[in-house]
Amino acid sequence: MEEEVVEEIVRLLEQDDDTQLKVYLDDLNISDVEHLIDELPQHAVKFIDTLSIKRAVNVFRILDFPTQEKIIKKLPGNKLAELINLLPPDDRTALFSELKGDAVKKLIILLPAKDRIEALSLLGYEEDSVGRLMTPDYVAVKKDWTVSRVLSHIRRYGKNSETIDVVYVIDKDGVLLDDIRIREVLLADPDAKIGELTDHRLISLKVNDPQEEAINVFRMNNRVALPVVDDNNVLLGIVTVDDILWIANEEYTEDMHKIGGTQALDEPYLDMPIFGLFRRRIGWLVVLFLGEMLTATAMAHFEADIAKAVILAMFVPLIISSGGNSGSQASTLIIQAMALGEITIGDWWRVMRREIISGLMLGIVLGTIGFLRIFVWTFFTDMYGPHWMLIGLTVGVALVGVVLWGSLAGSMLPLLLKKLGADPATSSAPFVATLVDVTGLIIYFSVAVVFLTGVLL
Repeated sequence: MEEEVVEEIVRLLEQDDDTQLKVYLDDLNISDVEHLIDELPQHAVKFIDTLSIKRAVNVFRILDFPTQEKIIKKLPGNKLAELINLLPPDDRTALFSELKGDAVKKLIILLPAKDRIEALSLLGYEEDSVGRLMTPDYVAVKKDWTVSRVLSHIRRYGKNSETIDVVYVIDKDGVLLDDIRIREVLLADPDAKIGELTDHRLISLKVNDPQEEAINVFRMNNRVALPVVDDNNVLLGIVTVDDILWIANEEYTEDMHKIGGTQALDEPYLDMPIFGLFRRRIGWLVVLFLGEMLTATAMAHFEADIAKAVILAMFVPLIISSGGNSGSQASTLIIQAMALGEITIGDWWRVMRREIISGLMLGIVLGTIGFLRIFVWTFFTDMYGPHWMLIGLTVGVALVGVVLWGSLAGSMLPLLLKKLGADPATSSAPFVATLVDVTGLIIYFSVAVVFLTGVLL
């Protein structure tokens, strides 16, 4: 946001000029007001209270939850009642689902009886289900209506709809038959029956489907909104693309946190209490630390071999980091591909074949570089002794094995977790790296035993 805007707002606040402040705020873009609240959070309630109610609603609905919660606690009762009543049902449901029980009760009381029943109905769906995203504000028409009657219906009720880009055709029992773009209705003969315009190429969401599935459906189909139906195909509501983009961003952020080896943060980083950050990070760190302790166990198992050929210990960091890196790469690629719907559990064999080939190719390249490193060093130092060739082969072959194993572990673990019903993102890069560290040492020293027994061992 431009510095002059902030300075002007601060000036108006200092002068306590509410009339001019309202004029100035109402002239700003919605996104600019949101940035202004980020810049001056101590005045967030003042800004929402000063804005005209419709603009206040549009600003409030795009704020993060901690800011919304602070505003709700301090906003004057009459303005709060207006705000809650004018919030779109899907945004209202999202807000209610984040708030604690007592706060929800106080806000639901502010709603008219009809909206209260609707809000409680939407809150009855699972937290991460499509039902929590849908809004019941849509335009539905009967298949035997004429285009002229449909247009009249839209003019009468369309202003209360979340979107009128799409009209939904239902039968007398409310069963969804098809959806029609408004463009087709506008271009049709006014006397034509709306049922004649349907093509029965319907795409819909199930109310109890996970929200992640809805994201994939929107991604694969060029739609601004999709209908939501129950098991009997009765139309319950619609989900619009703006809500899907919001959820997709939350899912992406959550996955990034998990891939980084921490629990997802439900607040912005700087707003998160220190103890909250500690609590979300310590669990994974303890698990990973306990996993890395197995590395020490593996080293102890080969202690006698290391004592005979101390030179082998020099390459331990090189070996285990290469395996961890390849595993992290593969894990990240597969998790992303699964999130985009590019691969499913049924593709596990195709994924494994590709990772075997690519893992071998990557391992051969790194193994060759490792061997060449030892070869080149023999021209400048005799630290590897007369058996440098065998040491080079040990490092080279071990790198091939470790990188191949890292690629396989990193690619198969997300699919295995998905099969078990867990979140694939929890097979985070640190977790895969820890797994490959331990097994990488076993591979490395096993190869060393094969090549160096009777020579150095």
